[in-house]
Amino acid sequence: MTNDGGDTVGDPLFADQDPIFTRKELLHVGHVPEEDRIVGRDTEIESVAEETGAVVRGDPPNNVMIYGKTGTGKSLVSRHVATRAKNAAQANGVDCDVLYIDCSEADTETRATRQIATVLKQQTAYDQHIPLRGVGTMEYYRHIWQILDAHLDAVLVILDEIDKLADPNILMQLSRAREAQKTECYIGIIGISNKIQYKEQLDERINSSFGHRELFFHPYDAEQLQEIMRNRTDAFQPGVLGSGTIELCAALAAKKHGDARKAIDILKEAGELARRNGDTKITDQHIKQAQNVAEINRVEELTSGGTIHAKLALYSLASQVLTHSQETFSTREVYERYTQMCDIAGYDPVTENGLYKQLKEQAFLGVIESTKTGGGRSQGSYLLHRLVTDPKHIVKAVRRDASLEVLPSLADLEELADVEDRDLQMTLDHST
Repeated sequence: MTNDGGDTVGDPLFADQDPIFTRKELLHVGHVPEEDRIVGRDTEIESVAEETGAVVRGDPPNNVMIYGKTGTGKSLVSRHVATRAKNAAQANGVDCDVLYIDCSEADTETRATRQIATVLKQQTAYDQHIPLRGVGTMEYYRHIWQILDAHLDAVLVILDEIDKLADPNILMQLSRAREAQKTECYIGIIGISNKIQYKEQLDERINSSFGHRELFFHPYDAEQLQEIMRNRTDAFQPGVLGSGTIELCAALAAKKHGDARKAIDILKEAGELARRNGDTKITDQHIKQAQNVAEINRVEELTSGGTIHAKLALYSLASQVLTHSQETFSTREVYERYTQMCDIAGYDPVTENGLYKQLKEQAFLGVIESTKTGGGRSQGSYLLHRLVTDPKHIVKAVRRDASLEVLPSLADLEELADVEDRDLQMTLDHST
């Protein structure tokens, strides 16, 4: 579009320049930054490279499982190391490739193998048609073995959120493919999970075939989070970030969970708030408002992938906090509330030990903290659990599950705050 003088004129509906952002992609979750933007993960990079680096020499890589809370750099480091291994291998004359599979989307063996086959086809000169529907899992495996034998010497397969796979049989198929003479290609698997108990879900046959080493990624501290975000300041227009903004954002994220992904989310959301308000700078107030939004999103993300009983366990602890004037509760106290919630929601409760395992998993994810305490000679030692996040966020997030929306709402729980425990079940039944 031009004006009468021949000059180009933009659409007046859209601003020619974003007043807040210049390179917003630096703040996106899926963005893999350059090497000099990866902070505080040198040891982890070396550990993953040690397990996968054999492909560079044309030798078989090891399988590895990476555990850690969300936002600790598991996916980032895996993709970074695998890409460097691929490039180094190709420089040595080894035909190597990298496949990244998000198991939260490809959550069945058929979907995962279909995605592996189609991505391999895209990345090689394989000319056979791969149907997207109407065929079984073994047909996709057949294409995978053919592609690998015809085009590659080695492949590194990253299975992100591997715990979302409904059937982990793919681990055995991939890890035993060469031994079973399905392919001559070396296959290395990098599994990623934020559930430390994932290994316990594998049957002995699969676990034995997988034969992996386990690595653990720890949360970032405030100093590392500051550096991570300073490395992304060029996502913003000059002068947009106020003095101390990065430090405050890092401090809030480190205090809550040490999650780099959420720290970056806070910074991005603060920028969005400033833009919507017509402000030219990101202030402390924007950061604090954005932190609340990011925390609710984080809780929803963590609870959405959990089991019904994990959600009920979290809800039970949150409801205890909201209806009592204390912050910590024993496993027994949480279990008593949990059985009441199961009755309301129509689920058979797990055992108290089963609930303990659910709470242990949530402690690993950083949603709760569990500490051992002594109750004296008569009681012995026991665990006390407390929420790390706002219990209101937990209640809202859990009740978004359609099967659990029958649980008491936030307003119901606030009304129950003064109810004695012995009368609680009757009141809960009446409220629902």
